[in-house]
Amino acid sequence: MNTGNINAHHHPTYDTHRYSLCFTSTLPQYKALNNWGLGLQELSAIVPAKDKQTIIKTAISKFRSAIQLQFDFHRAIYNLGTVLYGLAEDTSRSGGADTSPNDLYSQSAIYIAAAHALKPNYSVYRSALRLVRSMLPLPYLKVGYLTAPPADDPIAPHKHWERLQFILNHTELQQVNDSESAPVKANALVEKAKRFIKVDVADIVSVSTCSDLTLPPGAGLCINTTHGPVLIADTWESLDGWLDAIRLVYTIFARGKTDVLAGIITG
Repeated sequence: MNTGNINAHHHPTYDTHRYSLCFTSTLPQYKALNNWGLGLQELSAIVPAKDKQTIIKTAISKFRSAIQLQFDFHRAIYNLGTVLYGLAEDTSRSGGADTSPNDLYSQSAIYIAAAHALKPNYSVYRSALRLVRSMLPLPYLKVGYLTAPPADDPIAPHKHWERLQFILNHTELQQVNDSESAPVKANALVEKAKRFIKVDVADIVSVSTCSDLTLPPGAGLCINTTHGPVLIADTWESLDGWLDAIRLVYTIFARGKTDVLAGIITG
């Protein structure tokens, strides 16, 4: 995109709409969505500051939609990582975002690590990974909270569901007993923890959102394996991060690249 041809006085909604014309092209939809996201990312650099956040969030949604259509589309995965990194930089300077800069940096690192795992020979991905690897909750890819039923009763009454810490690495998503107050990064916490819900990446059939009246309040995360489970994210926004991270780890496994991801987070 040649930014020199854009009149800076155009209203952002006009330009945002203009990028939607990429859908009329002969590109596959996931590539068109990626191009749309790139266009919005460039546009965000020249609009007034008050409009930037909205355009960046729209770009994030386009990259995410592209990945959801083609889970191993490494360019969109990498681009989502870069736009989140830029948002983290802006947020650390000016504040005002719903998500903390550290959380955004960590999210960014997940996508860049996944892009590198899928295409380890791409020097651009390798260089970016060196910049963001320390922002991962090593030796894990993602650490966060989900609301879960008792491991032995997936249809338990809502009052028995608990908000618990989960960790995701290259082989599994598992619940951690966080009754101890040790820091998240302390290996001892995980080693000593009593383990409950555990999902092996190799057993995953699909991961999706789910919403019905039988679930507690929150954003439903359905991991389709031979035995469940259904978990609840704190918000629909945080659910996006869990969905993408689990799907990416599974995609990396399916493409035979688990060893590359393992090297990133445990090396």
